[in-house]
Amino acid sequence: MKLGSKTLAIGLLLAGLVLINFLASSVPVRLDATEESIYSLSDGTRRMLGRIEEQVTVDLYFTKDANGLPIAYKNYAARVQETLRQYVRASRGKVALNVINPRPDTPEEEKATAAGLTPQVAQQGGEQFFFGLVVTQVDLQKNIPAFTPQREPFLEYDLSKLIYSVQQIDKRKLGLITSLPLQGTSPQEMQMMMMMRRQPQPAQMVITELEQSFRVVTVEASATELPVGLDVLLIAHPQGVSPRLQYAIDQFLLRGKPVIVAIDPSSQHFKRQGNPQQMMMGGGVQNVSSDLSVLLSAYEVAYDSQKVIGDLENATQVQTGGGGIARFPVWISLAGRAPFNSKSQATAQLNSVMFIEPGSLAHKAGGSLTFTPLIETSAQTGDMPSMMLQFAQPDDVAKQLTPSGRKTVAALVTGKFKTAFPDGAPKDEKPVDASGASPTPPAPPPAGEGLKESATTSTLFVIADTDWLFDDYSVRKFNFFGQTAAQPLNDNLALAANTVELLGGSPDLISIRGKGSSIRPFTVVRKMEASAQQQYQSKLTELDGRLQQVQTKLTELQGKKGEGNRLVATPDMAKAIEDFQKQQAKIRGERREIRRALREDIDRLENRLLVLNLLGTPLLIGGFGIWFYRNRKK
Repeated sequence: MKLGSKTLAIGLLLAGLVLINFLASSVPVRLDATEESIYSLSDGTRRMLGRIEEQVTVDLYFTKDANGLPIAYKNYAARVQETLRQYVRASRGKVALNVINPRPDTPEEEKATAAGLTPQVAQQGGEQFFFGLVVTQVDLQKNIPAFTPQREPFLEYDLSKLIYSVQQIDKRKLGLITSLPLQGTSPQEMQMMMMMRRQPQPAQMVITELEQSFRVVTVEASATELPVGLDVLLIAHPQGVSPRLQYAIDQFLLRGKPVIVAIDPSSQHFKRQGNPQQMMMGGGVQNVSSDLSVLLSAYEVAYDSQKVIGDLENATQVQTGGGGIARFPVWISLAGRAPFNSKSQATAQLNSVMFIEPGSLAHKAGGSLTFTPLIETSAQTGDMPSMMLQFAQPDDVAKQLTPSGRKTVAALVTGKFKTAFPDGAPKDEKPVDASGASPTPPAPPPAGEGLKESATTSTLFVIADTDWLFDDYSVRKFNFFGQTAAQPLNDNLALAANTVELLGGSPDLISIRGKGSSIRPFTVVRKMEASAQQQYQSKLTELDGRLQQVQTKLTELQGKKGEGNRLVATPDMAKAIEDFQKQQAKIRGERREIRRALREDIDRLENRLLVLNLLGTPLLIGGFGIWFYRNRKK
């Protein structure tokens, strides 16, 4: 082959490689071999995108050329941009993506500020930069003010939630069944409160937070059915719930609607409302515990309404009657990452919560539903009868607790539920007056036959405490220029908002689970380091001890100085100093050898990987070329 032909062949080969690379990037088919499929959209996201009717515009703002921009943000921006391109492809034209670089003092920067995006500055300094998202459909606009790499496992959920939210014009409906004064004192109760010389209670902050995203619809416990059009149902400390309403709750859940249940073995609110004389006579406090035993038992949730749990490790400090401070283990303050499920959007970002005399939850043995613990206590947790707390002091409670392991306070139950009423809708008992007559007929049974099993996957959130919903244990209120302001004491409000937002959204959003990070740790190297450290640690400890002794003796000898601040040493002392210096050098040499041995296997692995990366591709191409040449010649 002539030189000109060879040059032409090489040029055509390079052009072919470029063309193949371009075509490969354009084909909407890819293989995601990551452990948790972090580069693939979930089925819930694809279903949500398939339901978009009018086009959604997504504007990604990222100041890519800002000085001092951390490399972690550059990599994460590429990850966000690639994920959004997948949204565009999966939506079949219903999602349009614009990538905008808002440089300083430009119209793009003004537009980012007007859209509510928050400028960021790296911890090590540098220029401020924008890294946020704005989603628009018609006249409705929502945003993510600032992306952070720490939120990467929930990137898909955050994007899908934002796109879903701009399609919702009206507020979703939240049904509320509760015996607690979460909405404040009602007008009917106001007169009675005044007669008893009690101050009316304002609405709790948790309701104020929820009313920003939902229209709260109150449902009385004596009702026989649920209002039409509810998106999610919240049941807090249920008392006297009629059988017919329990059946309606059951059917609501089986139809795929999410239900949130907060129950309590020892309600601090009702304990405060109790009659002290009645407590002294052993009568207990009315409504102090709550349960939905018929429903929860059918839904494979084990819960004892007569037992509270205490955590010796996470006990809250309280003031005793004598003015002292004591740790009260049944008032549990959980903090850090360990108590919270990092895979659930409801709990992954929580840092601290507080529970007051909570109970515990467990999955019934042999159940077919998926029981996922969301919040757990430490291993130093035990339980005790709630009646023992009436007169017990904090120190006495700690002595009576016997740790039995971690306990689940909040859990998510998913799957295909079976009805708690296999025989159909229950019949209400006929109300009887003093004469024995029945003044009103019972309500007619609902039309149609009820569901026996979930049509699709249903979701139930259960938490074994209700006091965490009150302001007393979640916020500190203060006067701010004549207005009442609140400062969060913990993440109790965030837990409520996250849970209702998660479950009250689309069923497709609920199905999206947290994924892993694109930053993969070198687990093999870490294991090798730990194994080597364990192997040589005893030898290192011995050498460090000997070295310390030698250095101490050298210091003592060299510190014996006489007149003129000069060392006056006998020949024996001089020889001893020389010997100790030699020992010191020898021990330090042995330490270096051991530390080098610690890295031997790791360095060997690095060298193998380096050789494999450098020679692997050329060898494969060369092998393919030889095979192709031989077959072509034949």
